[in-house]
Amino acid sequence: MPKGIMTYVRNPLYWLLLGIPLTLLLTALSVPPQWILLASAAALIPLASLIGESTEALAARTGPRIGGLLNATLGNAAELIISIVAIREGLLELVKASITGSILGNLLLVLGLSMLAGGMRHGVLSFDRRQAMSDSVMLVLAVLALGVPSLFTQATEGIASPIHIEVLSLGVALLMIVIYVMGLIYSFRRLPSPLTRPSTETVVGDGHWSLRTSLIMLVVAVAGTVWMSELLVRQVEPVVIGLGISEFFLGVILVPIVGNVAEHLVAVTVALKNRMSLSVEIAVGSSLQIALFVAPLLVFISLLMGNPLTLVFNRFELIALAGGVLVAALVSSDGEANWFEGAELLAVYLMLALAFFFLPS
Repeated sequence: MPKGIMTYVRNPLYWLLLGIPLTLLLTALSVPPQWILLASAAALIPLASLIGESTEALAARTGPRIGGLLNATLGNAAELIISIVAIREGLLELVKASITGSILGNLLLVLGLSMLAGGMRHGVLSFDRRQAMSDSVMLVLAVLALGVPSLFTQATEGIASPIHIEVLSLGVALLMIVIYVMGLIYSFRRLPSPLTRPSTETVVGDGHWSLRTSLIMLVVAVAGTVWMSELLVRQVEPVVIGLGISEFFLGVILVPIVGNVAEHLVAVTVALKNRMSLSVEIAVGSSLQIALFVAPLLVFISLLMGNPLTLVFNRFELIALAGGVLVAALVSSDGEANWFEGAELLAVYLMLALAFFFLPS
């Protein structure tokens, strides 16, 4: 068997592709919706990984500038697809919860696991302090941008007109994309940057794919992701009604983990290899991409789909975002990490997850 194929056979992540036929079987048997949701979620994990690997394989053959642009625009393609399907189904609160969950998941869960695992093996881990401070400023900017429409519309004497709220969201979204594009231009001259997410090719070894194979795999993985996303999203409302699980909990926890498991594993893996700088860049870069590119892009996509999504988050999401960014910034401000700081980040993530679990739909 060729070496490339053996790599995937030995990777337990890709055994989850069996979730595709399982999802179809469970759908045909009309089993309870929670089982279909779990099976489709499992199938989405390797599909998201294949999108990432094919993107990085393409990036490896297009030079650093185009490659950086590919990684910066397609790095969260799986989650973007799931969100678009959810918008089409009218699950706008689920989409906003998934944005919150992605940012928190990267800053607290991924960074926490990386520091915990790397710190237990190597003791104190070092990374670029100046880059960490620059990342923290960008994170504060991103969260402030997401919070502006919410704060100005939820105030007692704030903006109340639906049209004005929508225009405000569109204006903020446009400015966020402008900042993101400016960041890309700047990062092309000064790599690495949190906006051009680092390639994991040197970690997972995707460079063996040809250009043609990479394109085919990208198309197949995207098509599979769209298919499984539709099946997953259709189960959300029945599961929320049947089991009483908060839609916020599904959006904050399930969707981000499904779309980013492969990348999360890479971040922890490189931390175990004492490459904490790369681990931090992966976690922070993904958070910034979600906040400054994916979220505002969804605002414009939803407008075109006739189901407008505003950037008005509830107060629980705003508190979670502000707290998560603050804790992550404080932990990384000295350019050093240890296992205890990782445990602190994980504790905050679990506290928030527990709170969202009990939050009524």
